[in-house]
Amino acid sequence: MSALERISPQCGAPCWVNLAARDLRAAQSFYGTVMHWEFHPSSLGSDFSVALAHGRPVAGIGRCPGGDGPSAVWIPYFAVSSADGTADRVRERGATLAVGPIPLGDGRAGVAADREGATFGFWEGSTPAWSAGEGAPARLDLQTRHAFEAAIFYAEVFDWAAGPSGSCTVDYAQDHVLIQAGGRTVATLRGGATDAAPDPRARTRWIVDFFVPDSEQTAAAAVDHGGEAISVPSPDGSSRSAFVISDSEGALFSVSDR
Repeated sequence: MSALERISPQCGAPCWVNLAARDLRAAQSFYGTVMHWEFHPSSLGSDFSVALAHGRPVAGIGRCPGGDGPSAVWIPYFAVSSADGTADRVRERGATLAVGPIPLGDGRAGVAADREGATFGFWEGSTPAWSAGEGAPARLDLQTRHAFEAAIFYAEVFDWAAGPSGSCTVDYAQDHVLIQAGGRTVATLRGGATDAAPDPRARTRWIVDFFVPDSEQTAAAAVDHGGEAISVPSPDGSSRSAFVISDSEGALFSVSDR
């Protein structure tokens, strides 16, 4: 299979992650050095590129508006059958539709913020061959104030558990919610975030976590190249080393040992 061969993703499941960066070249330099990614031109135009790890697509990097535009941020995208219908459901449930839906390449995309302010996207169309939890990213976690309330919101927006056969299922655990597709976990919703926290790492947000061979080495490289890093408990509760990293433009992501 070609690294950039496109597939039809499962509706409701995460289908891509994208970094909205202010300076595309600076972002490529940072992630190329820190994460050892290579970059391939995208079919979406000169303002977008596809990051490859060991020849496999792991993420996208796109230029966000400069000046007074939004801060750099990692955004998970979810596959939908109708971008217009998804946008309607987002608005109907009191969330904010920030962008779109707009035509983009051979698909249509939108970006929104949920009712607690976490940024996410949705995509109608094909994507590179990519799967959360298999390769990179290792996992997607929603850090939110109330995991169960967030699960209801996203389930209604993306037809989790109520869609056609084969749609994502929702498993309510003691203090978190597991979103599963094809028998594997593709996202986890966790409570405990504080919107008023001075540290952005404690606020409501989607967390994109990547496996790396040595998270301490990756964190040190991030600091050497203008970022910040702080050691945190492993997101899956194991004893593996993990770090939250702020890149050179302030976008937050996580790395953990493979």
